[in-house]
Amino acid sequence: MDIGSFFLLLGLFILVALYISRPFVVRTARSVSPEEKQLSHLFAEQERLITALQELDFDHSLGKIPEADYPTQRSTLLSQAAETMRQLDQLRAAPAEDGQTQIKTVVASHRQKKRPPSIGSAPDDELEALIASRRRERSEKAGGFCPQCGRPIQLSDKFCSHCGAALSVEEHQMKKP
Repeated sequence: MDIGSFFLLLGLFILVALYISRPFVVRTARSVSPEEKQLSHLFAEQERLITALQELDFDHSLGKIPEADYPTQRSTLLSQAAETMRQLDQLRAAPAEDGQTQIKTVVASHRQKKRPPSIGSAPDDELEALIASRRRERSEKAGGFCPQCGRPIQLSDKFCSHCGAALSVEEHQMKKP
């Protein structure tokens, strides 16, 4: 074996060793705050309680749980689930003190100030009038209902668009059911 092959293998071995040991040397794990830990714990507890309730109901429907024990077990699980959800709501409602939330609120307020006026901001009265005129146009074109399938037909229809039945003039003049 010549010296060039030896150095090539040695270099390759060093590169592989560095690549494999990198996760142990470099600490990229981010620290988790106590609030995040508690939130994660509460979500896991909520899932556990919901699953336990579903299993209890299923076992009761199969007759595996005695009638006397079922209400007490169910009420216990429900009270635990309610307490867990109350804690989750309290934790979510607590104001965040981190800098990202403060930045987001400042950016949102800044965007609200610079928002251009909306293009389609017509007064409500104009929109209501437009909708009413469109409804009048559509009601004038309606010709009743098909005697075969009961679908709506237009005055200009000679055949039903749904079932293909031939429509006569009298059918166009039929009142709506």
